Amino acid sequence: MICEICGKDGGRIRHVSRSYGKGINLLIIENIPVISCSICGESYITAETLHEIERIKLHRQSFAVNRNVPVADFA
Repeated sequence: MICEICGKDGGRIRHVSRSYGKGINLLIIENIPVISCSICGESYITAETLHEIERIKLHRQSFAVNRNVPVADFA
């Protein structure tokens, strides 16, 4: 895949999870496609993906499934 940053054929799609908000407004979106380039080292999200993230956030009641989230202390 061609990287939109450097223009070379080094882009690959990874899937990541991101959290938005905090407390009772916390929303975790899983499997977000992120393009990472092995040549220039940059990672980015396409405009289409950003629009979909905003749509999910706006209509979170339709998309979200409540789950318990375990928390670990790094210390």
